[in-house]
Amino acid sequence: MRDLHLPLNQTQRVRLEAALHELQSLAPAAASAASVTVADNIPVNQEDNILKGHGTSDHDGEVVATLCGVVERVNKLVYVRTLRARYKPEVGDIIVGRVIEIAPKRWRLEINFSQDAVLMLSSMNLPDGIQRRRTAVDELNMRSIFEENDVVCAEVRGFQHDGSLHLQARSQKYGKLQRGQLLTVPAYLVKRRKQHFHHLEQYDVDLILGCNGFVWVGQHVLVRENTESKEDKQKLSDEVDTFTPIETRKHICRLANAVRVLSALGFTLTIELIIQTAEASLSSNVEINDMLGAEFYVQTAEREARRRADLLRKKNGAR
Repeated sequence: MRDLHLPLNQTQRVRLEAALHELQSLAPAAASAASVTVADNIPVNQEDNILKGHGTSDHDGEVVATLCGVVERVNKLVYVRTLRARYKPEVGDIIVGRVIEIAPKRWRLEINFSQDAVLMLSSMNLPDGIQRRRTAVDELNMRSIFEENDVVCAEVRGFQHDGSLHLQARSQKYGKLQRGQLLTVPAYLVKRRKQHFHHLEQYDVDLILGCNGFVWVGQHVLVRENTESKEDKQKLSDEVDTFTPIETRKHICRLANAVRVLSALGFTLTIELIIQTAEASLSSNVEINDMLGAEFYVQTAEREARRRADLLRKKNGAR
């Protein structure tokens, strides 16, 4: 919310502040207690011989936070995890990145990490789909697969001893992304889940929530098996030559604006919330460009406050 600057009138400002206050009051007490700002005391049991980690300091025998964030505890280690920190990758993460360099037998990608990620030629499927050893010809043809500024989806494979990150794209669902928009959101708004690939059939759109904070919204692409015939490949090349329908483009822009609004308000991005926001704009007859206006931001905050209040009521009623 601190980066949100909107031309709000007095009524909209009061409504937005009321919605945000209600959202804050609905937050779990445990989550509120774990949040700290600079110079806040962190309650610990000194008899446990705790270890003071990142974001903490010893002041007059008390453990004090030196960062704004959430207190995390791992056995005896106590540290503060900053909310707006850069992405910290884990093996198996689904990420979206942009190619910034083509090096011998590898591509370098920007993935919102402290270092660039590396995608080796041997760690991805070749265009012909045949599993074979990579040759010098394949290395010469690397630019025909990915070139600079291409958007790529891949999976975190592991780390090297120097801290560099290695990716792999051996599945058909990974690879080059085209005909869509790449959005950048704070990485902490995208939680690790079982499913990061979403096909929205009603919009004919694919949505990829990258764990690194890069979100892709683009036209749906059929995933084909490696054993496709020449006729299938010809159909695929014909599809590449065609243009994206106007209606699909509008859906892409509407969903992308929904992601922008939710990100600016600081809401955790889920596929359900993104669809609800897009459908709310449709039901309210809000134009795509008006979704980034002040009124729709206020309506989205109010709608989310009502949704969370209803969920809390149902939860308390079920007890």
